[in-house]
Amino acid sequence: MALKNVTAKSFDEDVLLNDKPVLVDFWAAWCGPCRQIAPALEAIAAEHSDKIDIVKLNIDEHPDIASAYGVMSIPTMNLYIGGKITKSIVGAKAKAAIENDLSDVLLS
Repeated sequence: MALKNVTAKSFDEDVLLNDKPVLVDFWAAWCGPCRQIAPALEAIAAEHSDKIDIVKLNIDEHPDIASAYGVMSIPTMNLYIGGKITKSIVGAKAKAAIENDLSDVLLS
């Protein structure tokens, strides 16, 4: 299952106005660690689609959004609940570690 790519046009609707928690993966095509975590994020999205939406935002295509949300390095994954960042996960992690970081949402 490929994750949805959000853009400047869809960010508000897909992320900020979403009724579910949303994990935004800030990434770039040239980023090796970003490619490394992609399968884990796809698996988490498939397994927990009832509790969380996981989307990707390419920082090369949308640097203004990355800058507005303080993304200084990638991969960075921001968890948005009710339009607000409630958690930031920085760096490549294994699937179990990402799930642990998201346990508040996944186990609720």
